[in-house]
Amino acid sequence: MALLIVWHSRTGAAQAMARAAFEEARAAGPCHMLAAAEARPEDLIAAQGYLFCCPENLGTMTGAMKEFFDCAYYPVLGLIEGRPYATMIAAGSDGSGAGRQIDRIATGWRLRRVAEPLVICTKAQSPADILAAKELSAHDLQLCRDLGQAISVGLDLGVF
Repeated sequence: MALLIVWHSRTGAAQAMARAAFEEARAAGPCHMLAAAEARPEDLIAAQGYLFCCPENLGTMTGAMKEFFDCAYYPVLGLIEGRPYATMIAAGSDGSGAGRQIDRIATGWRLRRVAEPLVICTKAQSPADILAAKELSAHDLQLCRDLGQAISVGLDLGVF
């Protein structure tokens, strides 16, 4: 497996982002997509690169995504150094808090960021809008497809 996409979603936005990236990535090369609750340390070890995708909740990554990192951190420490990664964040406003958290974990693993963080802003601000199921625009989904393809092709060509 070349690219591993690990995702968590509450309202569908991050799941749609991950799926769009996966569809394009698997057309370009080997790719596997796992929900954060299903991803295990051995999945990280087997992959050559990573795309982490989750929503930002209360200025941080979701608890389920944090649980994935908590469970995987020490078992893979020292085993995946230098591998490429990128992030996709679904956010109501800026997404920077979740992105910073993932970057700190990736820094501890000694991963290499190979693309700027992709933040899709849903502009959901009211409690009802925040909790509502999300549908992303064709443009936003294309950005996710492009990122998935770029990482997969980069891995396949040995660019990363």
